[in-house]
Amino acid sequence: MNIHVRREQEQDHHIVEAVTRAAFSYPERIERGGIGCPYEHWMVHELRRRDGIPDLSLVAEIDEPLTQCSQSGCDDRIVGHIICSKAEVRTANGVIPVLNFGPLSVLPAYQRKGIGKALINNMIHKATELGYGAILFFGRPEYYPQFGFKEASTWQITDSNGYAYPAFMGMELIPGYLSCAKGGKYYESDIYDDELNRDKVLAFEADQAVRDSGIWTE
Repeated sequence: MNIHVRREQEQDHHIVEAVTRAAFSYPERIERGGIGCPYEHWMVHELRRRDGIPDLSLVAEIDEPLTQCSQSGCDDRIVGHIICSKAEVRTANGVIPVLNFGPLSVLPAYQRKGIGKALINNMIHKATELGYGAILFFGRPEYYPQFGFKEASTWQITDSNGYAYPAFMGMELIPGYLSCAKGGKYYESDIYDDELNRDKVLAFEADQAVRDSGIWTE
């Protein structure tokens, strides 16, 4: 199986949302969200409208027929997606722009096959190429250090509430970029706030159900 990573195109939007929904429809996420569906497919949709970075919205395709089309609603060979968004570190001396990334989505049947790694490595390469200075995000501390991510406490940065912990990680893309971030607090888009966006996700989910039923009208 060969994996090809490219920039997301407009015609990919619906399939990417379907892939994302399938990737996050596991019991723990559904229970945590409390609304009967994940939030991440709405996040991807909304990030295209604000705070997301189109040049860093990437899809992974494979060169063989999919085995999970019925579950994801897909009719393509897209099996994964990653998107970056605007974030910042606020310090006593000013604001330092950084990248956040997520959701990172891979169809369940294709997980642990190198697709997530391909998306992350391509994202880091492209972000560096575009001149971004650093990435900060929340993720699994047992997984992401293999790509070069370190705990954000390395640069004495905390989350917006003033806490640092292993799941809060970062990477400098430009050496020394975070050297002035000491004591700063990290702020990401409010799109990632489940509690704030619960009603919006429910409305989006209802719209998607109508669209998929075949009676959607623009």
